[in-house]
Amino acid sequence: MKVIHSLSFLILMAGSILFTGCKQDGSSENSEPHAEMNHDQPVSNQGQAYIDDDSETPNALRLAIESPDHNTLEAAVEAAGVQNSLVNVGPLTVFAPTDAAFEKLPEGTVENLLKPENKRDLSYILKHHVAPSNYPVETLVKNVEKGRTLYMASGENVEVTMDGDDIYVGGKKIIGTVKVSNGWVHVIDEVILPENL
Repeated sequence: MKVIHSLSFLILMAGSILFTGCKQDGSSENSEPHAEMNHDQPVSNQGQAYIDDDSETPNALRLAIESPDHNTLEAAVEAAGVQNSLVNVGPLTVFAPTDAAFEKLPEGTVENLLKPENKRDLSYILKHHVAPSNYPVETLVKNVEKGRTLYMASGENVEVTMDGDDIYVGGKKIIGTVKVSNGWVHVIDEVILPENL
């Protein structure tokens, strides 16, 4: 499904656009600059998202487009019009649900969110999958050890936990991690739904 791939990346882009800093409970050891994103990105195929990029390391958007497991996320990003945000210099951390993750939502949920009249809700959900900072696996583990939550671009915080060697963000399991040119993409097995939606 194309909707799952796009939704995760849309969230990343939207989150980066609205938030320029990353707040956490407690002090952060991450001193890298935070991403700044423009919230008013056009939906049309204009802007830096559509510039050919031949670099070896893809940005978050290119990774989503090229992934056969994130078609739904890609579709969601396009529906929300946040493509240009995903190519922002970052750093960004995107928690990207797979197509299978989107299929776990109640029947009709994805189709409903992709409707133009639900663009605001879709954008909010996508932002809830983006942390406007750099969170490799090692940093996520440190957050667990220190009891810190992650501040997401949606304005909400999500809990980071571990069960054995498995890491969970917002209760959703990270099943893969990819370094991208503007941060990190952690593939997750379910969609993280915001509490305030």
